[in-house]
Amino acid sequence: MTEHHSEPVHPYHLATQLRDAITRLGRRVRQARAVGDLTIAQLSALTSLELAGALSPGDLAEVERVRPPTMTKIVAKLEERGLVARTPHPRDRRQVILAATEQGREINARFGRERDAWLAQRLEGLSDADRRTLLAAAAILRRLACE
Repeated sequence: MTEHHSEPVHPYHLATQLRDAITRLGRRVRQARAVGDLTIAQLSALTSLELAGALSPGDLAEVERVRPPTMTKIVAKLEERGLVARTPHPRDRRQVILAATEQGREINARFGRERDAWLAQRLEGLSDADRRTLLAAAAILRRLACE
């Protein structure tokens, strides 16, 4: 149900509505694709590594908002599957840098295509006007995310 009022939209009300809608949609998109034996946490870490290029385990834990011991377990599983590789840190030999392998990037891309296909199928059921509205909203959301 959409509301069409001539009254101004209060930013706090809009914020709660957007946060709820984005959270619900994000959850549905994550649930809608097959992850094989990868967990959501493993796939998220793999995605973060691909986006960042490479991170230390501590930086990856921070990005993923998990404790370092939890990230150690996640990375170990990804390494076992050949999806993540570790190399010595260029300036501090006591640390390592993690990066997605070619196989990790391929799996991440496949899961991205599956998520996009699921969402595209849902969008097919909308009117062209609704799809145009969502396209405009996506541009605004990207702008908000970059500010």
